[in-house]
Amino acid sequence: MIARFHNPVDTRFGWGSLHQLADITEHQTVALVTFPEARGLGLVDRIQDLLGDRLVYVIEDVQPNPDVAQLRDTYERFWQEAGECHAVIAVGGGSAIDTAKALIVGTESGRFDELLALLATGKPFVPARSKALIAAPTTAGTGSEVTPWATIWDSASHKKYSLHLECTWPKVAIIDPQLMLTVPGGVTVSTGLDALSHALESVWNVNANPVSDTFAISAIADILECLPLLRRDLANSELRSRMALAALKAGLAFSNTKTALAHSISYEMTLRYGLPHGIACSFTLPLVLGMAWGHDAARDRTLQRIFGNDLHKAQNQLREFLHSLGVKTEFADYGVTAEQAEQMIDFAMQGARGKNFIGAKAA
Repeated sequence: MIARFHNPVDTRFGWGSLHQLADITEHQTVALVTFPEARGLGLVDRIQDLLGDRLVYVIEDVQPNPDVAQLRDTYERFWQEAGECHAVIAVGGGSAIDTAKALIVGTESGRFDELLALLATGKPFVPARSKALIAAPTTAGTGSEVTPWATIWDSASHKKYSLHLECTWPKVAIIDPQLMLTVPGGVTVSTGLDALSHALESVWNVNANPVSDTFAISAIADILECLPLLRRDLANSELRSRMALAALKAGLAFSNTKTALAHSISYEMTLRYGLPHGIACSFTLPLVLGMAWGHDAARDRTLQRIFGNDLHKAQNQLREFLHSLGVKTEFADYGVTAEQAEQMIDFAMQGARGKNFIGAKAA
């Protein structure tokens, strides 16, 4: 097999790397997309100090799991009031970066429903206009800064839209672990488990290759060791840096493979049961590991480099790791019956992400 790996994102990693924003955006006007607490944490002022009068527009009311109900007004105001800016910088977690990805895809009319109609076709399209995106994550987990995908939710209709175009690859990713120092324990765990899910999902994946495996294996080892330590010592700059790098490696891994079954299951768990994304896609990892084992000799060898040769012990290791972080690992723990769980797994197998799973063809 000839392995192919491609990631076009200009990636800057390191403590204090946010300072490079001024040089990256030289001679450009910039809009900022961030989360409500960012101003209180001093992040908006820091961006303002770095950019000066090049910062022409600020959106600071991003909510978790960007929903069409809120995005519609934000999108249309952005294109009316900041349509001439050159670039958008997203500073925040996956929701801020996903929101920014939706905003930069401009429609002919400037109306959000035109974008939704294009997404509903499920076919790629070339937008009428677009903006350059710079992504500076404040959490170690989503990988959105080095991938083109964004999820847009329609909770009222129990639907989701997947956005991924050539223009939704960030032009630059700034991974500055200093931005992650103030992330509370619960979010640290949830986003760290999202990164673990990305890495594992890229391994039990029909699109896996030796290059993506290299990133994934390293990320998994780091997260299994580092995340419990960080949970107990949230102000530790070394641990924050290690988790930031692990999440970046996980992002690079699944930027080429996409995710698989655990993520496909997670969408229903978020839409119908309100689980935060990191928990929704990680609580099934021991189960999915068992479903992946034995389908492909090469994938088994990769999994065994991480967990050893005993499946039962491997599942227990993952289960105990999740339990140590306060994450329950059974569907019943979330109010899902055995029959509902079986139906959910069957449905997830049919989704685009479910079909990436190495066990999907045998199902």
